[in-house]
Amino acid sequence: MGLREWGLLLGLSVIWGGTFFFVGVAVTSLPPVTLAFLRVALAAAVLMLLVPAVGLRMPTDRHTWHAFFSIGLLNNVIPFSMVFWGQTHIASGLASILNATTPVFTVIVAHFLTRDEKLTVNRLIGVLVGLTGVGVIIGAEALRGFGTNVLAQLAVLGAGVCYAFAGIYGRRFRRFGLHPVTTAAGQLSASAIMLLPVALAVDHPWQLPMPAASVVWAVLGLATISTAFAYIIYFHVLAAAGATNILLVTFLIPVSAIFLGTVFLGEQLAWRHFLGMGLIGAGLAAIDGRMIARLRR
Repeated sequence: MGLREWGLLLGLSVIWGGTFFFVGVAVTSLPPVTLAFLRVALAAAVLMLLVPAVGLRMPTDRHTWHAFFSIGLLNNVIPFSMVFWGQTHIASGLASILNATTPVFTVIVAHFLTRDEKLTVNRLIGVLVGLTGVGVIIGAEALRGFGTNVLAQLAVLGAGVCYAFAGIYGRRFRRFGLHPVTTAAGQLSASAIMLLPVALAVDHPWQLPMPAASVVWAVLGLATISTAFAYIIYFHVLAAAGATNILLVTFLIPVSAIFLGTVFLGEQLAWRHFLGMGLIGAGLAAIDGRMIARLRR
C-alpha cells in the first residue's frame, strides 16, 4: 500500500472517528433504525446528484445492481442493525473493542477467498498487536461486561464478520470498471431501499416529533461527510489496496477519536492512550511490511 493510500486511510479514520459528534446529537431525537435509514438515504441522494455532475453514469444492468444490493446488505443493513441492537445491551467501550476485531476476521476470510491477500506471519502479528492497542486505548474497564449479554456481544462480532465479507465482496467493483463515486452511490441507494421498510415497521417515524435544528444539521453532517464522502474514499482504497488494508481503518478510528476529543472537547490524554497508539502504529508497520524489510537488509 502506497503513501497515498495510507493518507486516504488516515483521512477516512478521522472522518469516521468524528462520527460520534454527529451521532451523539442525532440519537437524542431519532431512533437507531430511522437514523441509519436517513444516513444512507441522504448520502445516496447526494451521490446520485454527484454522479452526473462529474460526468459519470449509473449502471442499469441487473448484474451490477444485484452486486450493489449484496454489498449494501453486508456493509450497511446487517452490520448497522447488529451494532445498533448490540449497543443497547452492552457498553460502548466493549462494543468498540469487539468491533476492532474486524481486521482479524478480514485476514482470515481473505486468506481463504482470495489469491493475493494470503495470511502471512507479519500480517497476523500486526493485526493482533493493533487489536491489543485498541484495547489499551479504550481501557480495561471496558472489558468488565465481557461474558455477559453474550448475544449482544455476538451481534457486534457478527457485524465485524459482515464487514470482512463486504471488503472481500467489494473487490469485484474494480473488475466492473466502476468509479468509486458510482459504487458508493449504488451501495447506499440499495441500502436505503432495504432499510426503509425496516424503519417504517420498527420505529413508526411518522409518530416522531419534529427534531430540533441541531439534530437536522447533525444528520446532514452524518450523511454527507461521514457517509457519502467517506464511502468514496473507502471504495478507492479498497480497489487500490485490497480488503485487508481498507479495514485497518478500524484500528485508526479510536486514535482519531481521541485526537478530535483532545482538540475540540479539551479531553486529557492518559498514558494508556500513548501506549495504545504506539501498539497500533507498530501493528500497522508490521502489516505494511516495508519497515521490517528495511531492517532485515
